[in-house]
Amino acid sequence: MSFRPSHPSHWYLTAALLLASLAGLNAADSRLEPLKDLNGYFPFAAPKSLQEWEPRRDFVRRQLIVSQGLWPMPTKSPLNAVIHGKIDQGDYTIEKVYFESAPGFYVTGNLYRPKNVTGKVPAVIFPHGHWTDARFLFQPDKFVRDEIATGQERFENGGHSRFQSMCVQLARMGCIAWQIDALSDSDSIQFSSAIVHKFAKQRPEMNTTENWGLYSPQAEANLQSIMGLHTLNSVRSVDFLLTLPDVDPKRMAVTGSSGGGTQTMLLAATDDRLALSYPVVMVSTSMQGGCSCENASLLRVGTGNVEIAALIAPKPQGMNSADDWTKEMATKGFPDLKALYKLYGKADFVTLQRGEHFPHNYNAVSRMGFYAVLNKHFKLGQPEPVVERDYEPLQKAQLTVWDAAHPAPKAGDPDFERGLLKWLKSDAQQQLLAAVGSREGRDHLLRPGVEAIIGRTFANVGQTSWTTSTNQYRDDHIIIAGTITNATYGEELPVEFYRPLNANGKAVIWLDDAGLNSVRGADRKPLPVVQKLLDAGVTVISVKLLLQDGKSTPHRTVTGPREVPAYTYGYNHALFAQRTHDLLSLINFLKTSHDPAHPEIKSVSLVAMHSTGPIAAAARALAGSAVVKAAVDTRGFRFAKLLDYRDPMFLPGGAKYLDVPGLLALSEQLPLLVAGESDNTLFPAAKLSSSDDFTAAASAWLLQ
Repeated sequence: MSFRPSHPSHWYLTAALLLASLAGLNAADSRLEPLKDLNGYFPFAAPKSLQEWEPRRDFVRRQLIVSQGLWPMPTKSPLNAVIHGKIDQGDYTIEKVYFESAPGFYVTGNLYRPKNVTGKVPAVIFPHGHWTDARFLFQPDKFVRDEIATGQERFENGGHSRFQSMCVQLARMGCIAWQIDALSDSDSIQFSSAIVHKFAKQRPEMNTTENWGLYSPQAEANLQSIMGLHTLNSVRSVDFLLTLPDVDPKRMAVTGSSGGGTQTMLLAATDDRLALSYPVVMVSTSMQGGCSCENASLLRVGTGNVEIAALIAPKPQGMNSADDWTKEMATKGFPDLKALYKLYGKADFVTLQRGEHFPHNYNAVSRMGFYAVLNKHFKLGQPEPVVERDYEPLQKAQLTVWDAAHPAPKAGDPDFERGLLKWLKSDAQQQLLAAVGSREGRDHLLRPGVEAIIGRTFANVGQTSWTTSTNQYRDDHIIIAGTITNATYGEELPVEFYRPLNANGKAVIWLDDAGLNSVRGADRKPLPVVQKLLDAGVTVISVKLLLQDGKSTPHRTVTGPREVPAYTYGYNHALFAQRTHDLLSLINFLKTSHDPAHPEIKSVSLVAMHSTGPIAAAARALAGSAVVKAAVDTRGFRFAKLLDYRDPMFLPGGAKYLDVPGLLALSEQLPLLVAGESDNTLFPAAKLSSSDDFTAAASAWLLQ
């Protein structure tokens, strides 16, 4: 690792890592580097072929959908859409709309429709960024004149609202425009701005194992977030537009700027029904989105906004740069996107509008860039260049969806927050329980979810190799100590092999909280149960998982005053996931290595106790038949019971996929011995044991 901190605040961590390396931790492990945060560097390297790209695309897309809490997609309850208050503006109309994306959860906005058109027309979803009351925005005259003087706007009337300007022009071009409110903005009042955009401190009253609130360990363990709610509302917006008889389902687009650009990328990547995407002032290799509403656990682990934007390829896409974090897109990010589109034979389907001389906004020039892309790919037949015409913007009182006949829901109600999350949890639980009973359900719903929360599949474990450090010869066995290196991910794992002289090709990985000391007693001799395995010719392997020291050391979190778990886990694997990676690397090495230091390993089994039990359950779930037998003592651990997101056992999404029993269910068709579980409904074929003297039971079972 490098000992050059990227920020002064990292010097304390650098010093700690130096001390750790002196204490025997592996200093070459990339996971000991300072944590990544939203201000890191997020390059996207263009793939060399579509064969290389498409499996990667599928994994990143699944990780994204999982991060939003949309795997499985929440049951699509009735929208109960209300469209009212039509305003006739001559060549277009404006209507007020609200519908339910989930029971009692309202999506609000305005619907702009063209007049005097025949047949089905394109539809554009227009989310906005961090402008207060964006849909009702009406800038003062001085502001508008300044923007006209700098070339950002064109009209003294229309320039009062860039949001209405977009929608009016789209309607005049023959498109339906759905301008959707972000949570806590304009008519979307069920969550407060303090929760959506300014969350700072964990709320003890919401950090409970029942009826929890957002940002709590329970919400994160179930992948419930403000960002996920935004994405759900966007997906349901597509559903809503498709209920309109005049919408062309093959010509649906999304565009937005800043936080709206983030929503644009996520919807385009999540929903295949979108045919065109145009994220503005957001796609970049640097800052990824600073607001709590733009971050979700798992979302950008190992990826970033440029690759997220790439997920819609080869469908048409445009973007822009401005005098903000996007200013280097022309040289960092966009060339790789262009190269990806070229692999599809559609290099001209992705465009970058240069605008580094403009500040961070969605101005008239940027909007013209979008109109051009839309006009070209949706074949609107508008004369180029497409330019806006002036109009008379409306005031808040004319646009709001709530009135005496359509009363607003309660604002900022914590009971509503709890109730919505409870419904989402219950709905996901029902779908997963229905799926887990069949192999197809496990393989196509449960397993992909678990792969995403762990962040690795067994197929992409990486390239592993071995370095021997010492050999110790005993009467009946040899202790070979060394390090397994995963070169693909820059990870290292201290391992000791207890190889009997009469080794028969069978190996058992023996895991406990004591790490390398798990297989031996105070006298340094193998434990009696381990000696029985050695006597039978079985090689026993002990391992020190990442940062394993026999203590419950709190998980590192990124620096900063805001206690938003996604600021850490949206960019970094949880320690639980990293330790699972260690175990997967070891299993992979044992299955594939022909290193001369070790005889051929014909079969690999697994024994795990205490906090390593759930880790072993996760690794076996992903490794499958690569582990012949697994004996796991979970001690009844549940991710859903953790009350601190800094706990070393915390895992984003850990509770969502049926918690530890869900992990065990994925191994249920293979030989499995389980202790610490009183209910084996999800894994009925497993053999049950007691935690009392589990090691003796496990050793005897392995030798059967």
